[in-house]
Amino acid sequence: MQEILVLYYSHRGSVRALAEQIVRGIHQVPGVAARVRTVPKVSAVCEAVEADIPADGPPYVEACDLEECIGLALGSPTRFGNMAAPVKYFVDGLAGAWVNGTLAGKPACVFSSSASQHGGQESTLLSMMLPLMHHGMVLVGLPYTEPALNATRSGGTPYGVTHVAGADGLSQLSEEEIVLAQAQGRRLAEIALKLGGAR
Repeated sequence: MQEILVLYYSHRGSVRALAEQIVRGIHQVPGVAARVRTVPKVSAVCEAVEADIPADGPPYVEACDLEECIGLALGSPTRFGNMAAPVKYFVDGLAGAWVNGTLAGKPACVFSSSASQHGGQESTLLSMMLPLMHHGMVLVGLPYTEPALNATRSGGTPYGVTHVAGADGLSQLSEEEIVLAQAQGRRLAEIALKLGGAR
């Protein structure tokens, strides 16, 4: 069974909810499974460290996850139109993977959540795509052949699935967001297999 890495950071649960639906979409493709991972929080206090194992949710990502998986779904909350610091910190530490070409030729998609419809979701998705392009990844969008993308009044863009959490930070996904997240997971898994899977 080949695996797709679903890697995310979620502060209030919205990005985690999207990740869970992307995983469902991946599992709809025969021969592919999801490997779910997260990144630790970043502390402004230099001495503070996160535990080696998270209190709940998926384990922290390791270098072998990037090497062993045939694709990547990367998710982050929107922070002023950009990815959250924990995701950026992780991505900034991937010099070894860049030098070794660990991610080159593998497909990737991105997903995000923000408090408002115009909270910078698309720029956040684009900010996550840039380092993936430097790694030589093949970016997988969410095409308008997905009918829910034309009909959604909540989250969803051609750059990737999104969620609008509202000012209260609700993680409850809309029906369109669920459909689009599963479609994105399915599309990523199908393209990963077409690209030849693990090398």
